Order: sequence, then C-alpha cells, then structure tokens
Amino acid sequence: MASTWIAYNDLAWTEDWLADPAEYEDEVAAYVELIQHSAAEPPRTLLHMGSGAGGHDWVFKRSFTVTGVDLSLGMLNKARATHPDIEYLEGDMRTLRLNRQFDAVAFPDSIDYMASLADLLQAIQTAVEHLKTGGILLVVGKTEETFQNNNFAYSGERNGVHVTLLENNYINPFRPNTYEATLVYLIRQQGELTIHTDHQVLGLFPQATWDMVFNDAGLTMRRMTLDHIYDKYLLGNGEYPLTIFVGQKI
Repeated sequence: MASTWIAYNDLAWTEDWLADPAEYEDEVAAYVELIQHSAAEPPRTLLHMGSGAGGHDWVFKRSFTVTGVDLSLGMLNKARATHPDIEYLEGDMRTLRLNRQFDAVAFPDSIDYMASLADLLQAIQTAVEHLKTGGILLVVGKTEETFQNNNFAYSGERNGVHVTLLENNYINPFRPNTYEATLVYLIRQQGELTIHTDHQVLGLFPQATWDMVFNDAGLTMRRMTLDHIYDKYLLGNGEYPLTIFVGQKI
C-alpha cells in the first residue's frame, strides 16, 4: 500500500527546492564510517530503508552497491530519475521480504514512521531478515528522553518558483510514544500563492524500548548522539538531538 502523505507524493518535487545534495555530505559520510568500522569484513552491499528522494544515496553509493526501498511513489520516481544506477523498490519496511541479504541495512531518516511498538518491532525484524550474519544495522532515531517540541523553516527559490516549508514537531500528551509533525507549504508559482498542509503521527520511544527491540531481534547495540545537523533550520531556541543506533546481527 503506497503512502498517501502529500509531502512525499504530490509535493515530492519540492525536494529540489528545499534540499541540496551537498548538505548530506558530512552526515552520511559519518554513517558510512560507522558501518565500515563496525563490520568484521568490508561491507559492499547496503539496503537503504525509507530511501526517499535519494538524497543520502549521493554519498552511500560511493561506498556501497545500494538498493533503496520506499513506500511513496512520488519519492521513488524522483530517486529513480536522480540515480538511474540504483535499484529502487516500492515496499513497506514492516513487511518487505526480498529473499536476499545485505552486508548492511540503514534507516537514516525513516524509522520515525513506525508509529507503534508493533510497527517498530516489524521494521527491525525486516532489517534482520535482510542482514547477513555479522551484518550491520544503522538506525537514526530519537528517544523520548531527549526529544522536545520544535519548529523548523526551510526555503528555496528557482525558475520563478518559491517554496517555503514550515514544520512543527509536537509531543501530544494524549498520544503516548508518539509525536506529531505538521507541515505547511507556501508555494508561489509565477507570483500565485498556494498553501498545502500535511499532518503525520510518528513514533517516539524511550531508550529502554530501543534496547529491548534490538536485544529481542538478536542484535548487539551501541549508540551515540548526533547533534546540530538541523540547527540552521530551527526556529527559536530549539534543540534536535538524534540518536544513532548501530547493531550487528549475531
């Protein structure tokens, strides 16, 4: 079943206005280094879960043969046009079964879409099913202990089109283990303004849950904090620390 969020389908084209491939360079290079240094043997193949428009893959494909998976057709179409050398597949990270295994599996920007513990367990199990023994799983996520409400602003202009994206992250006290991302797009084409909104409910789990999920899946785990990569988009005095979980299939 394809994603229906307009941000990743009808408005997938705005990625070209809001994200520069160069902005991924340092972030993804750090992920590559972690995968390589955690592996017993040099990893050659990578399954990129939630690959989106392929922004991370500019860097991933320098070190790995990449297979990308996403649920949103708009993002898949963009990724395929940008990286014709990469295999992109439509699939749900909870149920995907490709009947092949990889040296590494990465969720660099998508695990939050697992909005329940059952979803999270399924996604991690999918990763394990696609990992060779000794293979490396890299997940970039958030923990309940470190996450807070934030607002972001992104903007870009080219070819007579101006796009501004405002994003509000909010921890709803009436929905435990989740947070809400509300997106407002202001798009001006030839001076005419249209406004589009998208609302997403995403997963937010305590550290103890992450520990349990990795352990139950038969993965070792180490974790580290990734700070400051979104600082220039934050409004006010927000903070947006991310946690990198690195596991190895036992």
